[in-house]
Amino acid sequence: MIRFSKYIWLYFLLSALILVPGIFSLVRFGLRPAVDFTGGTLIEIRKDDKISTLRLKHGEDQNIDLNGAEVLRSETVGPILGKELLRKAAVASVLAVVAILLYVALAFKNFKFGICAVVALAHDLLVVIGLFSLFGRFWGVEVDTLFVTAVLTTMSFSVHDTIVIFDRIREYRKRGERQTFSDISDRALTETMNRSLTNSMTIIFMLLALILLGGSTIRWFIVALLIGTVSGTYSSPFVATPLLILWERLEMKRRQV
Repeated sequence: MIRFSKYIWLYFLLSALILVPGIFSLVRFGLRPAVDFTGGTLIEIRKDDKISTLRLKHGEDQNIDLNGAEVLRSETVGPILGKELLRKAAVASVLAVVAILLYVALAFKNFKFGICAVVALAHDLLVVIGLFSLFGRFWGVEVDTLFVTAVLTTMSFSVHDTIVIFDRIREYRKRGERQTFSDISDRALTETMNRSLTNSMTIIFMLLALILLGGSTIRWFIVALLIGTVSGTYSSPFVATPLLILWERLEMKRRQV
């Protein structure tokens, strides 16, 4: 059995190294919204074997001379539709978080499990959104509806492994074994780690292949999925479970006082 609980503060430090720069960038610079949210026209053209992308905001003159270039893609979104998409994306995210919290809490009959699962989920969302804020700041990467899809997918993947670990912890506690909660958690993590890594690596290899061989139009969508997958694989054993361990330790100290 691996003593994962000995390094709780190291896990939090590693998370902070990723979260702090991303959150700072998010607060300071925000995200770069694509025409899906701001409204406007996106035109992708090819000329002399080179592919270029033109983005025109709503109200800009769209009668541009393409000089014989081949139009590969043209999309137009009105400003009202863009705001509606943004509003619906925010509502969908909030509803998903609330549903996950209630489901985990009811399934395990303990709100501690639900809250820890949601905190880990929030960790993964901040990792993805924060990094894309940095990408937008330094490389001009924009977020569109595909990015929203990647974020919602990340939420699902984040909770998946967490539930597996929590279910194993609950199973051991029901048996009434004379072990500390930290020992039970370490045992659960040790037994589920191989499964989690195997499952995640198959997804990561597929996403890496898509980044290398897929089209440029979906590349950043795949990058968002890859970041979410890696973060979700990390957060279940090294964010959600350590938080649950710390919570149990605090409650134990209160009982002893």
